[in-house]
Amino acid sequence: MSKRKLNRKEIAYETVKYAVLIFFLLVFIIPILSVFFAAFKTSTEYSSTNALQLPKSFLNFDNFKVVFNQGNMLNGFKNTLIVLVFSLLGSVLTGSMAAYIFSRFKTKFSKFVNGMFLVAVMIPGIATQVATFQIVSGLGLFNTRLAPIILYCGTDIMSIYIFLQFLENISVSLDESAIIDGANYFQIFYKIILPLLSPAIITVLITKGVGVYNDFYTPFLYTPKAELLTISTTLFKFKGPYGAHWEIIAAGMVLIMIPTFLVFITLQKYIYSGLVSGSVKE
Repeated sequence: MSKRKLNRKEIAYETVKYAVLIFFLLVFIIPILSVFFAAFKTSTEYSSTNALQLPKSFLNFDNFKVVFNQGNMLNGFKNTLIVLVFSLLGSVLTGSMAAYIFSRFKTKFSKFVNGMFLVAVMIPGIATQVATFQIVSGLGLFNTRLAPIILYCGTDIMSIYIFLQFLENISVSLDESAIIDGANYFQIFYKIILPLLSPAIITVLITKGVGVYNDFYTPFLYTPKAELLTISTTLFKFKGPYGAHWEIIAAGMVLIMIPTFLVFITLQKYIYSGLVSGSVKE
């Protein structure tokens, strides 16, 4: 079978399409390449070369040694890991339970609360920061890890709707069969519903985890103590002592990007499929 020849209009469309894709690819990848190259350059080399010029050697790890030894990056990774683990556990539990209530108990009150969540999404987060900070400070949580953990769990509206999307495709007959067998709602949720939500849980862990890992504003505002700095705020602190040494800061950026890059490469199929598909279980 011979291939159909493209007409001029189709050729123009394909040309524009790929030109736009290449443009956005360059916009995305050029800053990353410039940071990556800078991380392996010496101070003299960085100031005398352009951003996209290759370093003399990719075996120069002096900048990374400075980041670890003087930048206290290990402490930032430790604090980030602690906040990340507890935030993800809280988000999965609170998000799945709230979604289960909205999906199975459709009363006027649950519909009202569901509507309030939608209203909360439309309110800019910065508009409520003064009141939120006063509440956190009044509870004595300022400069503690509990502050960002509670805020990450309590404002995770997107996770609720991800779980709700999957729950809508899980048959209510499973609940009814379990009730006939004598199970209560807690047993139904933890023994039947939660295992069926594993695709949604993976999706939430990935999307929420990357968001918490990359977040700067919340830890910067609520945990400014040196012992509680996360990787984002630790990198920000480089601005003072290393403000003129961007190659050091670039090395810190590369270290921070490595975990998210590995997560994306290994779990990208879940990222793509989990956000657009439900879990049909019968």
